Parts: sequence; C-alpha cells; structure tokens
Amino acid sequence: MSIKNNTALLSVGSNTVLIILKVTVGLLTGSVSIISEAIHSATDWLAAVIAFIAVRISAQPPDDNHPYGHEKIENVSGVIEGMLIVLAAFWIIFEAVKKLLSADKIESAGLGFAVMLVSAGINAFVSARLYKVARAEDSMALEADALHLKADVYTSLGVAFGLFLIWVTGLHFLDPVVAILVAVFILKEAFKLTANAFEPLMDARLSDEDLSVIKSVLKSCEDKFVDVHNLRTRKSGRVRYIDFHMTMCRDTSLEQANIISSEVEADIKNKIPRCEILIHLDPCKDDNNPKCPVRR
Repeated sequence: MSIKNNTALLSVGSNTVLIILKVTVGLLTGSVSIISEAIHSATDWLAAVIAFIAVRISAQPPDDNHPYGHEKIENVSGVIEGMLIVLAAFWIIFEAVKKLLSADKIESAGLGFAVMLVSAGINAFVSARLYKVARAEDSMALEADALHLKADVYTSLGVAFGLFLIWVTGLHFLDPVVAILVAVFILKEAFKLTANAFEPLMDARLSDEDLSVIKSVLKSCEDKFVDVHNLRTRKSGRVRYIDFHMTMCRDTSLEQANIISSEVEADIKNKIPRCEILIHLDPCKDDNNPKCPVRR
C-alpha cells in the first residue's frame, strides 16, 4: 500500500510544479493554449489528490457498515476525475473562443514551446510510473490518474507544436485553434475514463478474459461435480467476486462436497488473483443423469 500512496503523492507533487510553471509562462506570453494547459494540470492535480485519498480509503479493512470492504471508492474517484476533465475541457473551449475573437498576440512563443516540452517529459515519466503501479496493484484510482497525465502529454505536445508554428509563421490565431483541439482530445479521454470507472459501480461482469479463465478451470474440474450454473461475476476496486451453483450427486456427503468445492475454489484463485468466491451446492434431481447414478 505504501507503493500506491507514494506513487499518488508523486503525481500530486509533479502537477503542483507544472501548474506554477504553466501559469507563470502563460501570463508572460499571453498564450491561451498554455493557460488551457495550466487549467488541465489543475484538474490533474485535483485528480491526483482524489486518487491519493481513494487509495488510502480503499486500503481500509471491511467493517460493520462495509462488510465487502472499501475498494469501490477507487471507481468513485475515477468517475469524479472523468467529470473534472469534462469541465476543464469546456472551460478551455470557452477561453479559446474568446481569444479567437480578440486580436491579442502571443509574446515569447519560443519560451512557451520549451515549457510545453518540459511538461510533456515530466508527465510522460510520472504517467508511466502510475500505469506500472496501477497494473501491478489493479488500482482504478491510479489508472485514472495515469490517464489524466497521459492525455496531458499529448496535449502538451500539441500546444508545443502550435506555438512552434506561431514562432515560425507568426500566425497567432493558431494558439486558440490548438487549444480547442486540445479540449476535444481531453473530452474523448474523459468519456473513456468515466465509462471504465462507472461500469464496476453497476456491478458489470468481469472481462471476457477473466470469464474465459473461470470457465476453463471449471471445465478441467467437471469430473468432480454434475454441473455448474448461475455463474455471476462482478468487480469492486481490485477485488473480483465470483459466485455460482454447483450440482453434486445426491449420495455425496457434506464433507466430500466441501472438499470438492474447496478444490475448485483454490484452482480458480490460482489463476485469478484477488478474488472472492461463493459456491452454492445443489443436489442432483435428475435420476437419469449418467454423471449422477441413483443408488437403489
């Protein structure tokens, strides 16, 4: 958990530095695209703070009010972060349109170009670190934060390219145009992030890959039971919940049934990490089932 906390704090710190840098250079140059990037970094900073809080809460053990734990807080934070990105994108578009209608020119486009390259480099490094820890810990909060910074890398490069063209051609209208393109890209990333974070809140099933693994394990154990039905899956934070009914022969003792279900559970857990499994045992009611002969 300290790895997740430290990584979240790294994102908070890097965004703090970038906000100060972008605001300063944006005011000096009068570039709305740099200011838009500062706004984007501000939402990244807020997202990083939310991710840090979510990571700490999700680590708390189950209690009387939350017997399933607190893992879903990471998905809640992902949805909030997605909404923040949407608000930031619309604000950027608003400011860019105002700039496009004015005749203001940009000063020191070369300085802005250099700052955007530095910003892209820092965010690329932090984003890669966040993605690495997010995948290792299966953390939605860190993944959402990484997506924020990944978007910032591309938008920073886009703004840098626009400033470079202004620097070379003197066409100052390119600055708000680039800012609008940045906002459109941010909106696309926001919708993707929000959808990924929201699905587990609706108890959507596990991925096709996870379901394939579960069914493969059950098939390999099918000689131990009559059948499996009513398979249901969902995910809460990084924990996968799996439950199903397992039909056993009527002459199987409770002890034998418990041993068999425990073996099946262990096989699934060996293939799918961080999962909770609930198996409901049913007696076979089909007298003609060849896998369950009735003793007379």
